[in-house]
Amino acid sequence: MPFISDTLSRVKPSPTIAVTNKARELKAAGKDVIGLGAGEPDFDTPDNIKAAAKRAIDEGKTKYTAVDGIPELKEAICAKFARENGLSYKPNQITVGTGGKQTLYNALMATLNPGDEVIIPAPYWVSYPDMVLLAGGTPVAVECGIESNFKLTAEKLEAAITPKTKWFIFNSPSNPTGAGYSQNELKALTDVLMKHPQVWIMSDDMYEHLVFDDFEFVSPAQVEPDLYHRTLTCNGVSKAYAMTGWRIGYAAGPVELIKAMGTIQSQSTSNPCSVAQYAAVEALNGPQDFLAENKVTFQRRRDLVVSMLNQAKGITCPRPEGAFYVYPDISGCIGKTSSGGTVIADDEAFATALLEETGVAVVFGAAFGLSPNFRVSYATADTALEEACRRIQTFCAGLR
Repeated sequence: MPFISDTLSRVKPSPTIAVTNKARELKAAGKDVIGLGAGEPDFDTPDNIKAAAKRAIDEGKTKYTAVDGIPELKEAICAKFARENGLSYKPNQITVGTGGKQTLYNALMATLNPGDEVIIPAPYWVSYPDMVLLAGGTPVAVECGIESNFKLTAEKLEAAITPKTKWFIFNSPSNPTGAGYSQNELKALTDVLMKHPQVWIMSDDMYEHLVFDDFEFVSPAQVEPDLYHRTLTCNGVSKAYAMTGWRIGYAAGPVELIKAMGTIQSQSTSNPCSVAQYAAVEALNGPQDFLAENKVTFQRRRDLVVSMLNQAKGITCPRPEGAFYVYPDISGCIGKTSSGGTVIADDEAFATALLEETGVAVVFGAAFGLSPNFRVSYATADTALEEACRRIQTFCAGLR
């Protein structure tokens, strides 16, 4: 199609959205499908947050707002960073976007020039490399395999940095693996970054509140205060507050960067939904007790899925520190043939055959930059998870 830009040829549609849509289509056609593709909590948005949104509507707070967020929300975000992360920001260091994805995209659009490199540990969230490409930069994926629990080491980070490196994207706990970095593990990375003043840090903390056992979440600017002035700390209300559809993400960083991101947003979407912003104020300022309750549920689901997948023939499933994903290794399944006659040449073939033969929808590992694996989102009912894992066990047992 001659009217489509060259830019579009550099990127692909989101595989996680594609899997979710495929599962929806099959369900609509009457197929018995269990969708484990979407990164979305199955909890409802808490009532106090919904009430705040209704109040905002009744009070007529339905007009345009400041492009990058209402003052009340920026104040609430500043208070959250101080309270939970020991990070001090002023409102002019805060930007609010239409979901966490927009804040990341705005930052890359505002800062990348052709030839600029962005280091991304793999496996990565599917959108990171494509956003870098859209912004004209060069994604540099650094493979972090199962032997390091899918975590980047200081040695690998050091080896990936070049004079062209502009950003390092850091995500803990991680999508797709759930791997979380301890204070010591993160300090090893920040020590490397201290030696390279041209490298900026984009810390995606979206799963901050979803950590298990005795794991303690830390963010780069918290671990190394001297990196504060070149760190963009990104977060949002989607995952912890079960507000995925409300589309509110936010970020904190140096004033000049925040202003530049606001300029990008002013010429794309303008302000995020006004009503959703008032709901987000209540999310951050209101009661937080449900976070601990939800965490108990997620941890139980994690333990269930890890246990059952490790009983499947040919699968090794590490036990993650957080988020609501597992990223099993399927090396023992590659090269075999399913009972339905599909040769499992790679993880995409595995996921396709699994969906077609058992009705379980997962996302194949190549989409996240590391194979042979697949991602399971366990943000769904225990009964559905048990049945899905049983089907996976049966599918693997049938491989020949």
